[in-house]
Amino acid sequence: ILSMMKSTCIFLSLLAPSAAFVAPSASQSSTRLLAQSSSRAEFLRDVTTAVVGVTAAAVVQQPFPAFADETLPSGVAIKVVNAGEGPKPDIGELAAIRFNSFAGENKIDDVFATPEPYYTRVGSGGLIKGVEEVLPKMRVGDRWILTIPGNLAFGAKGRPASAGKPRIPANCEIIFEVEMVGLPGKEPELIELIGDA
Repeated sequence: ILSMMKSTCIFLSLLAPSAAFVAPSASQSSTRLLAQSSSRAEFLRDVTTAVVGVTAAAVVQQPFPAFADETLPSGVAIKVVNAGEGPKPDIGELAAIRFNSFAGENKIDDVFATPEPYYTRVGSGGLIKGVEEVLPKMRVGDRWILTIPGNLAFGAKGRPASAGKPRIPANCEIIFEVEMVGLPGKEPELIELIGDA
């Protein structure tokens, strides 16, 4: 691991822009100096992140998305965009979600752009396996970006193209942004309205 870290540092230093190491001349403005300092700080942060990421990937011997806040044992990586404070759904409960999903550059779906959320029963198998695994962990108000490995998405078969839907290659990693917007069975306003207490 140590030799891998040294190799990574040497490789990254060769790629580094020389401008990040040049001192500004006296004639440059303070704005330029601030921008250059920021660039140096960003460069050092990026190098450190790369070294830590490569080391982590070597230790666990599997790909690890650099942006993940958490990676589940199944390989689904979670990046928290917004942390909600609402209740969590129970298995079998109706949940209102908004989402978009991508296979590489191809947009698969986008429910963020629709007036109504998508309703699904948690744990029913109506969504891809990686999303089904994560929904019970979410709270109302949570918005997460999931990186779903191919085996928990469309699998070895992928999905053929259809009207308005792109073809998804076999074992393609899917990026799935999902927001838990409501649990109709746990919302006091709806319970009061239908008298189901």
